[in-house]
This record gives sequence, C-alpha cells and structure tokens, in this order.
Amino acid sequence: MTEAGQTADAHAGQPGSADSDLMSKFDPLIAERQALLDSGVTDPFSIVMEQVKSPTEAVISGKDTILLGTYNYMGMTFDPDVVQAGKDALDQFGSGTNGSRMLNGTFRDHMGVEQALRDFYGMSGAIVFSTGYMANLGMISTLAGKGEYVILDADSHASIYDGCKQGYADIVRFRHNSVEDLDKRLGRLPKEPGKLVVLEGVYSMLGDIAPLKEMVEVSKKHGAMVLVDEAHSMGFFGPNGRGVYEDQGLDDQVDFVVGTFSKSVGTVGGFCVSNHPKFEAIRLACRPYIFTASLPPSVVATAETSIRKLMHAHEKRARLWDNARKLHGGLKEMGFRLGTETPDSAIVAVILDDQEQAVAMWQALLESGLYVNMARPPATPAGTYLLRCSLCAEHSPEQVDKVLAMFKAAGTATGAIR
Repeated sequence: MTEAGQTADAHAGQPGSADSDLMSKFDPLIAERQALLDSGVTDPFSIVMEQVKSPTEAVISGKDTILLGTYNYMGMTFDPDVVQAGKDALDQFGSGTNGSRMLNGTFRDHMGVEQALRDFYGMSGAIVFSTGYMANLGMISTLAGKGEYVILDADSHASIYDGCKQGYADIVRFRHNSVEDLDKRLGRLPKEPGKLVVLEGVYSMLGDIAPLKEMVEVSKKHGAMVLVDEAHSMGFFGPNGRGVYEDQGLDDQVDFVVGTFSKSVGTVGGFCVSNHPKFEAIRLACRPYIFTASLPPSVVATAETSIRKLMHAHEKRARLWDNARKLHGGLKEMGFRLGTETPDSAIVAVILDDQEQAVAMWQALLESGLYVNMARPPATPAGTYLLRCSLCAEHSPEQVDKVLAMFKAAGTATGAIR
C-alpha cells in the first residue's frame, strides 16, 4: 500500500473527512446559492425587514417597500386593540410560560383563545398548538394510526406530508383537486379500517381552491372522516370568515378544521376545532401538543382579540376581495400567466418561464420597492417557478395601482409579459 493510501485509510471516518461529514450532502445547495449571489442578485430567501411600518409597508435594504408577500390577509398585526392585548398580557404574565400545556403552560389567555375559536367556528371543541405546522403534524399523526389510512391531495402542504410521516397510518395520494381520483382511490381501500381524508381550502402556491363540496361527499360515501386545513382562507371566506368549507355550505359535514394564527389572525400559533364528542382526548395522546412548550401569554392574548374582531370584520373582507380582483384582473390584462383564471383567493401567483426569469423579475420588483415571494421547486407543483403575491385588506387602491405599474415595468424588462 502506498503512503498516500495509508494516510487516506488513517483518516477515513475521522471527523471532517469527506465520507463522514454529514453536511457534505448539502454541497449542491450551497453551490447553487453561491452562484445566485455571485450573479449580483439579492438572496430571495434572506430578506431582512429592518422596520415594519404597517401591515403593507416595511423598510428593506434602507428602502420603503410595499409588502405583497406576507400572509397578513386581514391586516391585524397593527390593530390597536390586538397590540394592546399583547402589551397587557406581557405586564400581567411575563414573557413566557416555561412549560408545556400539560404541565404549567396553560394560562388564562390560552383558555381565552380556545373559547374565542369555539365562538368563531361555532364548534364545541378547540385545541391550540404552538404553530400551524404543529397542528397538522399533531392531528394527522394522532387521528390515523397503524392499519388505518390517510388520503391526501398530491399538492398538500409540507406540514400535511410531515404529519403523515410522523404517524403510522398507510398513505394514499390522489391527483390535485381531482374528485374522480379521490373516489377511485377510496374505493380501492378495504372498508373496515379507519380513513382520514386531508384537504386544503386554498392551496398556497397557486391560490386555487378545492372542490370541497364534492370531495366531502365522496369521502362520506366511503366512510372516511374529513380534515380540512383552512390556513389560507380563515378570516375572509364564507359569511363568517370561517373558510372555504363554510363558503361551500359544509359546516356540519367536516369533522376537523385546522388553521393557523400566522395568516389572517396576525400572530403565531395553530389550532384544530371540531364538534366530535371525544375531541378532548386529543390532548392526552397528541405528542406535538404534549411535548412542546406552550405559546407565550402575549401571543395568545393577541390571537384571542384578533379572532373576536374577525367575527365582525365584514368591511375588511370586502376590501380584501376588491384588492384581489383588482390585482388579478390588472396582471391578466397585461398578459402575465397566472396560477388561476379567476381571482379565487387572496393569493395571486405569477408563473414565469424558468428560474432565471423568476429571479430577474423578483429582483427588479424589489429594486423598485415591492416585495413578493419567489417560489421554486420543490415547494411549487410540477416544477413551476413563480412570484406569489398575497393581498391584504389594508392595501389601498393607490398601492394596488402602484403595484400594477411596477409589475408592468419589470415584466417588460424581463420578457415575462406575453
């Protein structure tokens, strides 16, 4: 054996060597990011909000910027009553709970926000999780056990997929928004085991909505229970803002509704509501609920106040839909390719040809004073590159006009307008 070979053997498996460094698998990602930075483009995934002036304005890289890439749909983050509730809770209960809900982590305001959710949804049960991600992780992995089935849309959010991975149920996927494929796959399963069909009201990448009425009907025909994630529809879909399931008249047909505080509610946290008489048993069996620190009292206090105000936010809902229709219609008229033919939700996705065009368009918009989300695979369906716009009820008509002018200039410069 050569001296070089002996040296190589001596170092094989040592810390930092090529065959033992667990970080080496990320080299392609690191190289891709570096190539992007070397091209002179701002890193789309490392934006820093230096100052946030309102639900629709921030300072980024020293420049006043219109925010069109947050999920602050109802603009509740700066509502005076919401902010004051958080300040009061900080004064009364301090900055944190230092424990899980099962131990010392349930304060007055945790009970308050769960009651606000019961009132908002008109349901008997409500459980709050530390994030919306944890709500899906916990509910899906707890509801469906070994020998049972979870049936989910192929374009489901990562938290839904991770909830499936955390549990022991068998997983069945069906084609995105296909009632026919859902029916077919449910029909192939044995009748005896329990089944949970997981759907989303609004899909966050393209902003398209699910045909929940038909899907719930098919699910019930095959004896399955239904969980609907209404993260991107709470607050402004339906007469009471409960979500797409309410908008489609399914109040008494959906078994579980999952949502988040980080969109329309304007803070952080997740939840599940249900009318099932045994729903409280989830608290005794759900690992992502039991083994996670509970939310700070200031967070749940702001959430409770926000939820109670959203119950009567009819004017805000109308303004948000006006903004969505105006932006979607303006971009469509310019010739942009959009994720939906009509303004189905508060998400308007602009589809680009490839990553280079998406990055160039995103950079041009940022430099002109507009922040949107750039989304790429694997987050997007079918290898799509897009700029995702999220409207807010607090965007003024003048801001939407300005946004449209920015898109026109950037689209012309990058060749994105057809």
